[in-house]
Amino acid sequence: MEDLHFYRRLSIAPMLDYTDRHERYFLRMLSRNILLYSEMITAPALLHGEPERFLRHHPAEHPVALQLGGSHPQNLALCAKMGEDAGYSEINLNCGCPSDRVQSGSFGACLMKEAALVGECISAMQAAVKIPVTIKTRIGIDHDDSWEFFLDFIETTGRAGCDTYIIHARKAWLKGLSPKENREVPPLNYEFVFRLKALKPHLNISINGGVRTLAQTKELLQKLDGVMIGREAYENPWMLREADAEIYGKENPGWKTRKQLLEAFFPYVEEQLKDGCPLNIITRHLFGLFNGLPGARTYRRILSEKASKAGADLRVLKEAMNAVEEQVL
Repeated sequence: MEDLHFYRRLSIAPMLDYTDRHERYFLRMLSRNILLYSEMITAPALLHGEPERFLRHHPAEHPVALQLGGSHPQNLALCAKMGEDAGYSEINLNCGCPSDRVQSGSFGACLMKEAALVGECISAMQAAVKIPVTIKTRIGIDHDDSWEFFLDFIETTGRAGCDTYIIHARKAWLKGLSPKENREVPPLNYEFVFRLKALKPHLNISINGGVRTLAQTKELLQKLDGVMIGREAYENPWMLREADAEIYGKENPGWKTRKQLLEAFFPYVEEQLKDGCPLNIITRHLFGLFNGLPGARTYRRILSEKASKAGADLRVLKEAMNAVEEQVL
């Protein structure tokens, strides 16, 4: 496998309740090269829950990174080793999520105020594994939104050994905004990220926030090492169909239509159904595939009404797909 920084040119954001193993497998069919991220998994969940269930993934997902949430260095080190042993390509520490649940556990975005502690966590994880340990963060939180605050966080964690950062180019408000509003209301500030890369060219810097097209990705790659796309890739996955050629200079998988892609996904769906996975757990990730095409609303309605019923199988997905009218590219 090529160096992970090559794949990092384009990555899909870790999204709680979205980027599970089924979604990652589906996105991998659209691109052989994009770096995929797990949902954030908390250290307590791994240490005291069902680690096999949380860490489970398909070999086809690679390269794939595990994102952890936590603030206890020794516990995170144990979890990082579990992730490495499970086959993940990278361990990422969440220092950017602003949800109340994350704050109550003293991790996520609130860790930006605890740069020294984050450094201890990074050092402990790096000592436990051989794969890269990275940080996903914001440019600030609450009223701590100055360049100096942001730079101090990067420099403090950098001295601890981190050399790769994925930066959501918005600050986070820990109180008063929902997680959804925190993705949209604080203004984007790409200049902070550009300035950081210019000041510290030895760091590998990816940017996250507001990216909706491959053309925008290519433009940002002129200044930065990587781009991370979140909701747009989830809600409009077809946008990734030319990513391998456009971003990596590789051959695209060659899907002529979205239906062709979906039909190629059928064997995976059947395999998961045989393994006891309910159909709607998989199809909930497919609602955006046909957006903008005639019949897309009917497609979504059929999945919404029928995929959750007991005994629902591949016939439901086929019925929904057949409601869509699509031209061959």
